[in-house]
Amino acid sequence: MYILFHSPFSQHARRVVSLLIEAELPYELRHVAMEKSEHTSPEYLAINPNHQIPTLLDGDIKIHESNAILRYLCTKHALTDWYPNDLAARAAVEQWLDWNQCRLSPAVVDIVLNAVFLGERGDKDAIARGRSKLPELERLVEDRLAGRAFLAGERPTIADLSLVSSIFQLGFAAIAPGGAHTRAWFERMLALDGVRRFLTRKIVQGQRWQACEGCLS
Repeated sequence: MYILFHSPFSQHARRVVSLLIEAELPYELRHVAMEKSEHTSPEYLAINPNHQIPTLLDGDIKIHESNAILRYLCTKHALTDWYPNDLAARAAVEQWLDWNQCRLSPAVVDIVLNAVFLGERGDKDAIARGRSKLPELERLVEDRLAGRAFLAGERPTIADLSLVSSIFQLGFAAIAPGGAHTRAWFERMLALDGVRRFLTRKIVQGQRWQACEGCLS
């Protein structure tokens, strides 16, 4: 059984839970209370010296980065629907995994961490920086989804699981997907059991994007 060190407020952890659920892989969640700084405790630093969530344990194998965990699980279990062997589809998956992590994720962190979780202690310049990047990033996603159901074609992949966790995270700051193609894709992603089930009632109650409140009904 996999052990996943996890926080429900971490978009990076939630994407891994989504794949574990969708692939019906056995797992145990070990909660790390980031609001209590447990991710910087000596006990957790011994597990992940990067003081970040999530970490996956598979026997003696320890993996820190969420997208690396997704790739590892797909490779180990031959989850070719989620991580296709077709070269063109695989290239699209790899591109959008890295795009999410390198382009969108920094803006999401700038906005949500500082506007929501840090409250009055938040860095207003970081919020403004993150928001200034969103129009371009939203347009890139919208253009990609024009004429296709998911990022790599007609089936969801781990690239979609990665991206939807980031876009859902923006809802904590009352930011919803702007484009029609992106909104339709988001609804398709919310219909997946693995995505619906990571949106615990605690998270949904914290979400200020009203359109998400029915995803657990």
